[in-house]
Amino acid sequence: MMGIDEILEYLPHRYPFLLVDRVTEVEKGKSIKGYKNVSVNEPFFQGHFPNNPIMPGVLIIEAMAQLSGILGFVTVGRKPADGVVQYLAGSSKARFKRPVLPGDQLCMESELISGKRGIYKFECRALVDGDVVCVAEILTAEREV
Repeated sequence: MMGIDEILEYLPHRYPFLLVDRVTEVEKGKSIKGYKNVSVNEPFFQGHFPNNPIMPGVLIIEAMAQLSGILGFVTVGRKPADGVVQYLAGSSKARFKRPVLPGDQLCMESELISGKRGIYKFECRALVDGDVVCVAEILTAEREV
């Protein structure tokens, strides 16, 4: 279990772009689970869409990438304080099954598929109330800053 204080040690993101509220499970080199509580107060809902708020798909991908980045850091035993970041390097096979709405808890799972020379590939999925809302493969790249 990883609360917000520890998450902030692993991710350089801050409001309004921090999209992981809690890590519920992490197994170094294998997998991670966590969630984002989606509030009607999120700034993106003002324009996406007025009177029909839906979490943008690109932010669902970004949330899964942030969770995956934490797994990448945990796996190699590093943090941004060590002068490195995990960048989103790509996504593929993304499929959106249903909208994510205010009040939803976006539960995310990421499994490390491969990693070498600082490039990591993850199999990810996001769920709301046990129903899959998005699946994607995510690539991250570790780079010095």
